[in-house]
Amino acid sequence: MTKRHGNSRKSKIYRYLWLFFLCLSFLLVPALKKLAAETPFPPPAPIANNANLGARIQRTMGLLAASTPTERRQVRILFYGQSITEQDWWKDVAQDLKQRFPHADLIIENRAIGGFAAPILIRPSEHDLYPFYPDLLIFHVYGGDEDYEAIIANVRRRTTSEILLHSDHIDWMPTGPSDDPNSVKRYEWHNTHSTKWLPELADKYGCEIAEIRAPWLRYLKDNRLQPQQLLSDSIHLNEWGNFLLAALIKPHLRYNPNSPQSPQQDLVKTYTVGSDVKWQGGKLVLEFEGNRIDAIADRTFNGKATSARIAIDGKKPSAFPELYSITRPSVTVGVGWPAIIQISSQKPLIVEDWKAVITEINSDASKFKFDVIGSKTGYDGSGTNEQLFVSNSGRVVIEPKNWWLKNSYDYSKQPTPKGFEITWQVRSMFVDSYVAPQIVDSSREYSTTLAQNLTNSKHLLEIIPETDGKVPIQAIRVYRPPFSNP
Repeated sequence: MTKRHGNSRKSKIYRYLWLFFLCLSFLLVPALKKLAAETPFPPPAPIANNANLGARIQRTMGLLAASTPTERRQVRILFYGQSITEQDWWKDVAQDLKQRFPHADLIIENRAIGGFAAPILIRPSEHDLYPFYPDLLIFHVYGGDEDYEAIIANVRRRTTSEILLHSDHIDWMPTGPSDDPNSVKRYEWHNTHSTKWLPELADKYGCEIAEIRAPWLRYLKDNRLQPQQLLSDSIHLNEWGNFLLAALIKPHLRYNPNSPQSPQQDLVKTYTVGSDVKWQGGKLVLEFEGNRIDAIADRTFNGKATSARIAIDGKKPSAFPELYSITRPSVTVGVGWPAIIQISSQKPLIVEDWKAVITEINSDASKFKFDVIGSKTGYDGSGTNEQLFVSNSGRVVIEPKNWWLKNSYDYSKQPTPKGFEITWQVRSMFVDSYVAPQIVDSSREYSTTLAQNLTNSKHLLEIIPETDGKVPIQAIRVYRPPFSNP
């Protein structure tokens, strides 16, 4: 009896202990998982002399910091480059911004193209980068100093974007006299590129620079690591490497109200309707200097809105050929590269959809024929990949070097079939008539681009109501790139 009673008490104690540890696990496991998610790897040492971190991107950071539940500022951020920029570190950076600035109306995209070093990337940047017109560009690319600089110069001529450049991570380190001379030469080139050429470029164009090479080396030494432990192959980052790159970029993305004012902060000006600019003689007129002008809707207006005709320098915006953009063409077979890396035109464009249809092609895509068809233009000519193609209307121009089907085959060994279609669109960067947008969230700003990609010079805007009534525009915003067009 006593023995049985003792066993019963032990059984109860075990049950209570089991329940206790079960409850404890429910409490601890999520906490441990959260801790592991927040600190999966040792953090890098704080960056020394960091007082000026972020100084050259304070317009963007100021917009983020000024966002409140009732005033959500829209901020456009673009990650651009090649395969390193495609990797998951950018998602960590984007998520960090969303968490730190939860009230900002963030639009974040990554349009990087793996394998496209600067001499190649400069071509699709015409479709990807300048029409997007980001507030902040986060950029990294390998190879071709001349083309690298040309991309940055183009950003400065054609947008008011702030720019954050980052240097190259370490994928190999010298070990001694037996090292391969080519590897040593490559290592030294990256060191010079990161510590001399890139800072000089950043100073020349007023860019923020995240110098990650020295902190990366320190991190390896502090944690007794070899470069390969942060890589998935000879160059690309594994999860640990992605963590480290994000951790070295984030400190630059901070708002510092005491930072010296960057010249980039004066490139975007907002004119309040009623004080800075007024309706006179039945229309609103503004002389401005820049290449882009937006109308900001009056979110407090609740009456019947009147649309308005837009004129720039006395003409409809649609009459300016430069206010049309061509989207990046669709991808090839077997790899996510654009099938055509740049398309241009010789004649004025219209808003429409386009496709190139492969009508004949050999096995390795070294020779093929194609037809070009526009949704409004119709059939617009045939050509081969070996000759410059200018469509009958002049709205499509394709240089032989810009076809990427052969490159795709060489990489993937997947043939492009006959009948394969490559698509793109022509889009407007303007409106001829301003129609007030529907306000569904009074905390957000509703902007309409009246004209983008004008010559970066003086212009005259006229907004003329099309009927009696009020055109509910609260402000006009003007963007003036720091460099003039060549």
